[in-house]
Amino acid sequence: MTAEDRRHVILTAARREGAVEVVSLARQLAVSQETVRRDLRVLEEHGLLRRTHGGAYPVESAGFETTLETRTSRYVPQKVRIARAAAELLGEAETVFVDEGFTPQLIAEALPADRPLTVITASLTTASVMAVRDSVQVLLLGGRVRGCTLATVNHWTTSMLAGFVVDLAYVGANGISREHGLTTPDPAVCEVKAQAVRSARRRVFSGVHTKFGAVSFCRFAEVREFETIVTDTSLPAAEAQRYSLLGPQVIRV
Repeated sequence: MTAEDRRHVILTAARREGAVEVVSLARQLAVSQETVRRDLRVLEEHGLLRRTHGGAYPVESAGFETTLETRTSRYVPQKVRIARAAAELLGEAETVFVDEGFTPQLIAEALPADRPLTVITASLTTASVMAVRDSVQVLLLGGRVRGCTLATVNHWTTSMLAGFVVDLAYVGANGISREHGLTTPDPAVCEVKAQAVRSARRRVFSGVHTKFGAVSFCRFAEVREFETIVTDTSLPAAEAQRYSLLGPQVIRV
């Protein structure tokens, strides 16, 4: 097996399983652990993987995006903590945009049920969860539904969203970096997120530590456009401080 073939096998496994480990890859490929580490370094240099202690996980790109099902099975305790902390930032907001994705859905569920709210979302799952609350009015943005995320996109979605002035937007991303801002793999999703940023008076980004330093295909916002970033404690304090120097408060929970 050539190095190129071996790296293709590693990348395919990472995208299928959500993560790979050096020890198991070395055994599977019948090569040394150092060879696997070298392959992981190359794949990271190409922006396809992010290395961790003892392994790596895939970076979402124009050619690869995790499904909603995958997102609901990884880092769930951290996402629950993040969602609760983000919901506490609601303040006096009466109109709230909730982005597509699992963490934003958890934020919506954590919003108080004892006060009137208008929730605007492109996510079918979030809309269905929130619509049963008597105190919540849900506005579901129309458009083409993406099967991998069960959320709407394209000009129907963005034109409807452009007609609103939203008090607070809870926005997610596939990657956030100090150099490239907030990014996502799909241009259609990028347009919806960018419009949400434009339509909102206040903006909160919420995401697990693995999002940080990752760069995807389409940039839709700069870090400085957010008042708060909420993440988990696995993001090093020093790195959180570097993001805070760009403007937002960084909360680690």
